[in-house]
Amino acid sequence: MCQTENEVKLTRSEAREQAFMLLFSKSFDDEPLEDTIDDAGEMFRGGVCGYAHAVAAGVEAKRDEIDADISAFLKKGWSLRRISRPSLAILRLAVYEIKYLDNIPDSVSVNEAVELAKKYTIDESGFVNGILGSFIRSRTGDGK
Repeated sequence: MCQTENEVKLTRSEAREQAFMLLFSKSFDDEPLEDTIDDAGEMFRGGVCGYAHAVAAGVEAKRDEIDADISAFLKKGWSLRRISRPSLAILRLAVYEIKYLDNIPDSVSVNEAVELAKKYTIDESGFVNGILGSFIRSRTGDGK
């Protein structure tokens, strides 16, 4: 559970969706993340929850590293610029969770990312699943 400033309780999935929306919004401008969060706070009932704020800030802080991780699994000739903004925000969020949040199983991060892709992209859930699956296999070394 995640609680907002105005004590609205969100599930982890809802908090993750907030984080996705913040990252997606941030992809359109160069303003500081805190400004994006302030602007988006009115969009969410009860404001931005702590988990969404922390994850969005973590992704922004580690974005170059996360982008390098994602880029490593793109087809030859592809770059991050070719990925749709929603899919890139979803991938960044999931890679951050997998790499930096030990309390979330990798399979949960992947499943949630695929569900976000089904909801916010047009037929890109398989792409998101493939990139994340390759990323996880590279980390475990055994394909599991």
